[in-house]
Order: sequence, then C-alpha cells, then structure tokens
Amino acid sequence: MQRTFSLIVLFLVVTLLSFAAAWQVQIAWGAEGDTTKKEAKMDSTKKVVKSEEEWKKELTPEQYRILRQAGTERAFTGALNDLYDPGLYRCGACGAPLFRSDTKYDHGSGWPSFTEPITAGAIEYRDDNTYGMSRVEVRCAACGSHLGHVFDDGPGPNGKHYCINSASMKFEKATQATGPQKATFAAGCFWGVELKLSQVPGVLSTRVGYTGGHTKSPTYEEVCTDETGHAEAVEVTYDPTKVSYEKLLDTFFNLHDPTQIDRQGPDIGAQYRSAIFYHSAAQELAASATVKKLNASGKYRRPLATQVVPADTFYPAEEYHQKYYQKRGKQGCGI
Repeated sequence: MQRTFSLIVLFLVVTLLSFAAAWQVQIAWGAEGDTTKKEAKMDSTKKVVKSEEEWKKELTPEQYRILRQAGTERAFTGALNDLYDPGLYRCGACGAPLFRSDTKYDHGSGWPSFTEPITAGAIEYRDDNTYGMSRVEVRCAACGSHLGHVFDDGPGPNGKHYCINSASMKFEKATQATGPQKATFAAGCFWGVELKLSQVPGVLSTRVGYTGGHTKSPTYEEVCTDETGHAEAVEVTYDPTKVSYEKLLDTFFNLHDPTQIDRQGPDIGAQYRSAIFYHSAAQELAASATVKKLNASGKYRRPLATQVVPADTFYPAEEYHQKYYQKRGKQGCGI
C-alpha cells in the first residue's frame, strides 16, 4: 500500500514539474515574440536594394569605387571638405539623410568631419581590420554604401569624429521657401492637433492622416492596432510670408507633452508618438535646433521624445476624421 502511495505521489510531482516547464517555455516564447515585434517596429529604416550592375549605371566610376567598393578619396581633394553652408548631407548613392551641417567641423584631416549622424539609425557600423589597422567603418543604413570611418578623437561632448568621403555624399542646401509650403506633425490624437494648427494665422489648409509606417493605405482600425508603424499626423499647408515654420514648431510643442514616449495622456501606442516629419533641409535644421534648445532650456523635467524624421508618404484619413471638431462645433479635447 505504501509503495503504491509513493508511486502516486511521484507521478503527481513529475506531472506538476512537466507542466511548470511547459508553462515557462510558453512564457519565454511569448516574451521572445513580443521582443521580436518591438525590434521590428524599431527597425524603421527603409532599405534600398539594387544589384551592383544597377549601382554602376547610376554612379560615376569614382563614386562606385568609394561607395560600393569601400575606397577612399585623397585627403583635401573632396568637393565638400571646405563647405559649411547650412543644409543636409545625404548618401551619394541612395539619397538618405546622413548628417546636418551644424554638426560639421574642421578636423584638419582633409575629409569632411561630423560630430554625430542625423539620427542614430542613419548609420551602420562595421569592424574594419584592413591595412593592418583596427577601425570602425560607417555605412549608410539605407543602402549599405561605404561612407568612411568613425574615430574617438572628435570634440565634446561625445568625442566622436565621423570622417566621411566627399564622394560618399551629396549636399542639399537649405534655401528660403517660396510659395505655399507643407509641414507635417504628429502629437497624439490628430483631431485636436488639426484644430489647433488650423487656427494659426497663415495656415492655408490642414488634413489628418497616417504617415511614418510600413504598410500601404492603412485604415484607422489598422493603425489603431499599433502594428502598421504609422503615426496619426496632421499635414499643414501654410504661407511662409505670413507664418514662419518656427512659429508652427512653437505651436506644435505647446499643444502636447513632447516628453511622453508613444503616448499622449490616456492614448497609448506608437500611433500617438510625438514626431516632426520634415519636408526640406531648412525644416530639418529648424526642427533639430528647436529640440536641442528646448532640451537645454530646463522647461521639461525629462528629455524630449520628439522624433525629427524625413517626411514619408502621407495617407489621408477617412473623411469622418477630417475637421472632426469643427464639424461638431467643438473646441477640442483640452490638449
């Protein structure tokens, strides 16, 4: 009898242990799945994939040698080495934005030098042990083209020195806007954001929609799943002779809390993130300068979470979202 009882106890213990192990595996699998989804959302850099034959047709022999074969131009010979005009430096192969002009400085090395990339995701890093040296190569994250190297002999505060070939880049000068211009902002639920921006003198029109995601023509229901990567955004058409882009930036920052990450108040999800989608080099420089100024001002207790990223395809939202509060005679939701 006692032996039978012991076998029953042993069977129950083994069963419980097996169940616990399976439960832990299921939890681990679920956590891994969630992590994979989060990583997929974070990896928003759009990749440019072309064959080497296609690159050869689009690039000059010198550009191809440097960008696609990791070559190096001779020091002090690059066309961009001594250029310090305001603007953006883009990848010479695919055109992706890489560096801002306000981060460029004279290192004395003979190649264009920068303290930091335009965004952390704009650059890829690879170990380079060629020529008997140990260096860190930098490449365009969008197309994988060779740009140069990064060293630790730059100025403060991060001490980085991005040493880049002129032939690896093309420069987009920041020019004064003429005629009606577009600006795109995301600051939480787009109903109230559109209302406030439409009331700024000099704004000609507004429309709400979805941008910054990875699926085509998303619906409101799809965006609300937080799986498409889009932000609820407002596209503004304005007259630069009557209202400056800087004024629109001030309005944007004053109508929401830019320190909240992927949310605004009770609205939670990446679709409610704070973001500025710039349409030109001048807009990017103004937006980045404003973010930097506000972070240094002490106005906010936390760093700004606002993204400053290139304008992407803008998908207008369904008609019932357009001028939502105006149609109902309301003055917003208190943002």
